[in-house]
Amino acid sequence: MSAAPWTLTLAEASARIADGVLKPSALLASCLERIADVDSGLNACIRVLGKQAMAAAEKLDGESPRGPLHGIPVGIKDIIDIAGEITTCHSAQLLDNVKDADAAVVARLRAAGAVFPAKLSTHEFAIGGPAFDLPFPPARNPWNRNHHPGGSSSGSGAGVASGMFPAALGTDTGGSVRHPASACGIVGLKPTYDLVPRTGVFPLSFTLDHVGPLTRTVEDSAIMLEAMTGNSYRGDIAGGLTGLRVGYIRHFHEKDQPAHPEMAAALDAAAKLLEAQGATVTDIVLPSLNEFAVVNRTVLGSEAASIHEFWLKETPEKYAGVTRRRLLPGMFMTGADLVHAQRHRAKLLAAVEAAFGQVDVLLCASSMDPAAQIDNEPEVERTYPRQARTAFNVTGHPAITLMSGLAANGLPLSVQFVAPAYREALLFRAAAGYEAKAGFKGMRPPL
Repeated sequence: MSAAPWTLTLAEASARIADGVLKPSALLASCLERIADVDSGLNACIRVLGKQAMAAAEKLDGESPRGPLHGIPVGIKDIIDIAGEITTCHSAQLLDNVKDADAAVVARLRAAGAVFPAKLSTHEFAIGGPAFDLPFPPARNPWNRNHHPGGSSSGSGAGVASGMFPAALGTDTGGSVRHPASACGIVGLKPTYDLVPRTGVFPLSFTLDHVGPLTRTVEDSAIMLEAMTGNSYRGDIAGGLTGLRVGYIRHFHEKDQPAHPEMAAALDAAAKLLEAQGATVTDIVLPSLNEFAVVNRTVLGSEAASIHEFWLKETPEKYAGVTRRRLLPGMFMTGADLVHAQRHRAKLLAAVEAAFGQVDVLLCASSMDPAAQIDNEPEVERTYPRQARTAFNVTGHPAITLMSGLAANGLPLSVQFVAPAYREALLFRAAAGYEAKAGFKGMRPPL
């Protein structure tokens, strides 16, 4: 018996649609059935858009394939607009926020043939945490529903990992695409800053926001980014690791924020695998994670306060408690604070640029710990900032996170690669080279 269509990767489904073996409507029907089967325990979807998506898929059934996204279901984080649908940002502040037009990136995916089966859970306004005092429940981790799935693109991570759709859109201001990818054992890409348009995406920080895809494989991530930008990225994706110069940022997880032993061991194993496959791995030293984090908090806090100022003053009770706690410090930051942060940001960017004068790509941690239990608020708060993603929101460099194994408790471990600005093709080559040899590609949660 052939596998159910929902189990296919984006590339596999695309090939079957192109060959006429699978219709877009049949793929969507399988994904909608999967959502019905598993989402009641995961809460990845705020709203299922089955009727609208099926109408689009049935129309695509009769068309010649437009490209690799023809008929592919893509979940959309609910801070990204779909024409005619509500964008709630997972908040009581925006329950009636019906949008007139697609976000620019959604319009590009629609033109490429994608269909949109659901608007997805997020941490409130992409800054809260797993919260139980909002109109919608928080998404949960498909590897263990008692654990959180990372954030803020929580529904995107849970939905892709559990097979509800082969790809989803998320946003990333301090790691919010790569965190769910790390926690859920999938691939999360933060492209170069401003490579993907943000029009129609509710902002958190104008300086730090990115839009990126979550997928099951590196190849699928490249396919998504091609449709999101109009650029080509897969030409060298199978180029392998031989000859790549990799800079290993050990101090991020050994000194700055000592990682969980299993996460640290997985990172060392990744470095050894790269060397065994022909890469040259050398240690690279950058400024401490604390320096990057302070700049990120100041810039994000200041800009988020400018966005949320009215609601914080007029309807603060409509926020979840955790969201208020994260937004309020920005109301007390000064113009001088922001200027100091931006000046130091320039120095951090220069340090990373200098590193790329010595190596082709960087290897480092994404998360320092496997995902915490979702209802253990102190542990969620302790582990949430223990990560090395924020650094590359500060600098804007493209970064990708993917699975590097399973911890003893059955939760995913992860690794992160970083490339020079606009070198996503190189980033995909490095990540795909690792993915091909590491042995974790295709692993799915036991649902």
